[in-house]
Amino acid sequence: MQRKPIQKYYYSVEGETEEWYLRWLEQLINDDSNSIFKVSIQSKIEKDPLKYAKKLNMISRTIVTHLCDYESNDTEHTTQFRGTLNSLKETSRQGKKIDYRLGYSNFTFELWITLHKADCNTSYNHRRQYLDPINRGFNEKFTELAQYKRESDFKRILRKISLSDVKDAVKRAKIIMQRNKQNGLVPHEYKGFHYYADNPSLTIGDSIESILKDCKLL
Repeated sequence: MQRKPIQKYYYSVEGETEEWYLRWLEQLINDDSNSIFKVSIQSKIEKDPLKYAKKLNMISRTIVTHLCDYESNDTEHTTQFRGTLNSLKETSRQGKKIDYRLGYSNFTFELWITLHKADCNTSYNHRRQYLDPINRGFNEKFTELAQYKRESDFKRILRKISLSDVKDAVKRAKIIMQRNKQNGLVPHEYKGFHYYADNPSLTIGDSIESILKDCKLL
């Protein structure tokens, strides 16, 4: 058999759950015989995108996606989020051949995980509230986020995610963003990046959708 070409993708992420998820996604795609590529999803835990960009030496223009949370409209969190956007923008001034994309989740990565099994159109005010739909969708009994994020427990959840589930999550994420637009919500713009301050909203699915389309899986 002819070996499939390898397509590389680059991410900087805020935490371990995002990194574990991307490794699982890589495995799902590479195990699917319908994919026209083998993928190499390279991720690095780094809250400051600029620090990650400085370590990359790209020969040609390369897309890098930063996964992060928009945790609330409190001054502390909005300042932190805009600081991330400042770093994303700054990479273009460093002479790096990097096109940094924003993959945010409002207000946590748990929203994206939930969408693999069910719709999640409820606006929450605390991240622990995501445990209810996660428990229902994945048949779990987590009582604390720390338990859910423990490596053995989170990887058990990942083993319950199929490529079909990933495709469903992409669809559900797009519906959320379409509904926000239809409901008249106005996205914020900062440093050329757009985001909704209202939850739920997210753009994580955009980068995942691009990978699946590249591989002819969507």
